[in-house]
Amino acid sequence: MKFRRSLLGLLAVAATLGGFSMSATAQNYKAEYKMSLVLGPPTPWGQAGKIWADLVKERTQGRINIKLYPGVSLIQGDQTREFSALRQGVIDMAVGSTINWSPQVKQLNLFSLPFLMPDYAAVDALTQGEVGKEIFKTLDKSGVVPLAWGENGYREITNSKRAIKSPEDLKGMKIRVVGSPIFSDMFSALGANPTQMSWADAQPALASGAVDGQENPLFLFTVLKMHTVGQKFVTTWGYMADPLVFVVNKDIWASWTPADQAIVRQAAIDAGKQEIAIARKGLEEADKPLLKDIAGMGVTVTQLSPAERDAFVKATRPVYAKWKPQIGAELVTKAEQAIAARKK
Repeated sequence: MKFRRSLLGLLAVAATLGGFSMSATAQNYKAEYKMSLVLGPPTPWGQAGKIWADLVKERTQGRINIKLYPGVSLIQGDQTREFSALRQGVIDMAVGSTINWSPQVKQLNLFSLPFLMPDYAAVDALTQGEVGKEIFKTLDKSGVVPLAWGENGYREITNSKRAIKSPEDLKGMKIRVVGSPIFSDMFSALGANPTQMSWADAQPALASGAVDGQENPLFLFTVLKMHTVGQKFVTTWGYMADPLVFVVNKDIWASWTPADQAIVRQAAIDAGKQEIAIARKGLEEADKPLLKDIAGMGVTVTQLSPAERDAFVKATRPVYAKWKPQIGAELVTKAEQAIAARKK
């Protein structure tokens, strides 16, 4: 009888502790989580963050509330510091660029190899296949929890000087590039004068003529009305695409229940699919209506012929060869094979 009372007492204590544990878990949730973005809505990148945040709030019944911080405002606009800030816990979550994180995770330079991915099917062959899984493992080991892929899009070149149809047209031109060394190597190989600066600094530099041109997805041209800052020439050369990654800080991830982790992961996957469709809108269609919109702004749009594009491919092959071993020859070869085997 005494033993039974003791057992009941222990069970009561265990129940109390169990209740305390569940309560403590709930208390560990922040009132608000900080999500870092380089661009806010209405860009596809900004919409990626908004869709994710909205889905998470709805599906967790408000347990996880996320506030968007566009312009990488949590790190004073320096987008190349975003990954480090994520690991350190300055940022809770992010939809980040493989380019911006490549200084800290060298394998992410894979997507910046010049002319590696000739079409959207090639992008999908990497992000949705074994290469994408391998990169997620690398990101996990690097200190964040990767959940899903999004897309910033193919980066096309614009400038204020002339139509670019050959590498010779780029000679001496000052081009704003992101703070990733492979971009400086590429534009130097093409005879341009690459200038590294954040996007926050790039816009006034373009307006003043301190730099002649820049490269970015075309949705940015229309959203920011870049023809008003002297960008009168656009060349579509599709030299690289910039996948986005939905990630969470590891400590934040560990503070959530497994059920909420599953909700956040699925919400990221769903948001990524929606955002990729948004990013490709106007460009996948045969008549490319987005290019017509840009031409309607009084901008000269140049679409390279295969032979013209090939001249750029040849001019940047030394850069490709230099970076392949730095990224990891095995990973690059695996990516090349996946692209060769893609369904077009």
